[in-house]
Amino acid sequence: MAQHLQGPERAQAVRGMFTRIARQYDLMNRLMTGGMDLLWRKEVIRRAHLRPQSRLLDLGTGTGDLAREALRQEPTCRVTAADFTLEMMRVGKQRYLQPQQWCGADALSLPYPDNTFDAVVSGFLLRNVIHLDTALKEQVRVLRPLGWVVALDTTRPQKKWFSPAIRFYMQRIIPLLGRFIAMAPDAYTYLPETSNAFLSAEELQAHFEQAGLTQTGFRRLNFGTVAIHWGQKPA
Repeated sequence: MAQHLQGPERAQAVRGMFTRIARQYDLMNRLMTGGMDLLWRKEVIRRAHLRPQSRLLDLGTGTGDLAREALRQEPTCRVTAADFTLEMMRVGKQRYLQPQQWCGADALSLPYPDNTFDAVVSGFLLRNVIHLDTALKEQVRVLRPLGWVVALDTTRPQKKWFSPAIRFYMQRIIPLLGRFIAMAPDAYTYLPETSNAFLSAEELQAHFEQAGLTQTGFRRLNFGTVAIHWGQKPA
């Protein structure tokens, strides 16, 4: 299982896993969240503060959900959709004809010059990278001064009275959906296990600050199992 691997072996396993589930990925997201992930992505783009002709990097784009939402909110923005799982992007390109640029890219070594983009957004990327701080520093590097990094991801939920119900859903229901819908129970066992092992919202905010971002903040969603984080690159 990918969550028990480290370094390049984990990266290769994660790429293989997302390749296998590429065609069912969007459907599974809608089912697991009851369609709420579409609303979360709208908020991610709003917090990117796009203006006409803004240059946006959707990193770990998958099938391009955030890229498409950006073009809905700001049709003149110039979107680059990047991922290291090529099959996910192939599925996105086949299903949706949008004018964004698709690019194979590793989040730990982005193929873009410094100060290229007005905003960098990601959806469910940070939990999967093998070096979180390197990924964040790369996003800051390619971001223009006063631009925003905005990330949607799972976070380790706070302990609440409803925590047992959340654990049951994450550990039992999601793998069951993965088995029968995506035919990939291992991929959807990986999700709850890595979510539980990931950072709290406060810890992830601290990593944003360590990467050099200011005006950082976050908003918890979905009973604290998901959060949107943001931060601005200083002038």
